[in-house]
Amino acid sequence: MGVQQLEKNKNLNKADISTELCGVKLQSPFILSSGPLSYAAEGLIKAHQAGAGAVVTKTIRLKAAVNSVAHISKINKDSLINCEKWADSEADLWFKREIPMAKDAGAVVIASVGHTLPEAEALVEDCEKAGADFIELVSYTEDTLLPMLEAAKKRVSIPVICKMSGNWPDPVNTAKRCLELGADAISAIDSIGPTLKINIKKARPEMFSADGYGWLSGGAIRPIALRIASEIARNGCNDLIGIGGVTCAEDAIEYLMIGAGAIGVCSIAILRGIEEFTKLCNNTSVLLAELGYNSISAVKGVALANFPEGEKFAKLEFNKEKLPDGCINCQGCVVSCPYDARTLDFPIMKVDQDLCRSCGLCLSVCPAGTLTAEIVEK
Repeated sequence: MGVQQLEKNKNLNKADISTELCGVKLQSPFILSSGPLSYAAEGLIKAHQAGAGAVVTKTIRLKAAVNSVAHISKINKDSLINCEKWADSEADLWFKREIPMAKDAGAVVIASVGHTLPEAEALVEDCEKAGADFIELVSYTEDTLLPMLEAAKKRVSIPVICKMSGNWPDPVNTAKRCLELGADAISAIDSIGPTLKINIKKARPEMFSADGYGWLSGGAIRPIALRIASEIARNGCNDLIGIGGVTCAEDAIEYLMIGAGAIGVCSIAILRGIEEFTKLCNNTSVLLAELGYNSISAVKGVALANFPEGEKFAKLEFNKEKLPDGCINCQGCVVSCPYDARTLDFPIMKVDQDLCRSCGLCLSVCPAGTLTAEIVEK
């Protein structure tokens, strides 16, 4: 969305997008997830000033990371592959400079700590002393995360978030176990992998990791992340941070509707700039108001009651006589129909009901959103 549209949005009705996570007030539901943009206080502050409700540090460990060369690459317009590790600066620097500096600038800071029990035991107290508002625990395995949580809860008074991985066999059950052991919130999910990208000009993996593999983030993982987050919400998680592939207001509202109260953002802000937080805040506020929601609490979880209990068998009935108002004659509905059931001799649209399988694809590809149909029981 361009500057002119943003200016136009200033005059539209808007919802209040301030929210709370574990009782901590956030200026927006958008959280800068742990990643390259949270490399130091400067990155955290930029995100806060752009509208992020909270900011997550790079994952702090006892030993600073040394990353391979060329460890981040674009996959498509909204996705990345990376073999980046954890924070490449020492833990003491985070305690003495990065966290305090971000707090002094007004940011709500979530300190990411990984990846082992000894590291959780050694680091979480210093994160709290440095001023962090939350701890987020990150681990390579489900079995390691639970003892890390128990250790952290014994050592800090601030809320502890447990981050789920979509690579685990059962992140939904792990989230449930974490909540039972005292986790204050769940974030879901981390990047997906290992994955592979080949540089066809050099005939080698794009990543220079030990095995050439990397981890996928951005738009490509959103349907996976959304499904896992929805299941965690349906299992009783009230404080949930949905992470994975948010690129626009529509994506964000999907997460809110399945029960997330906050939304992690990283890849799209890397690809398009930190100003994406400002755009997401503005556009989400406008779109929520258009949909009839005046706050985050009003929209949170509204889709959960509408999940089906079984398959639905019916027909899609299209208006075969009248061309939808706003049709731009892009022919997308015709081109995408696998069954050649559609014709559009502008302005005359026809659907062959004998060929149509009611798959619904044409409805989803209409860029103007004008093509509609009614579900009719067979």
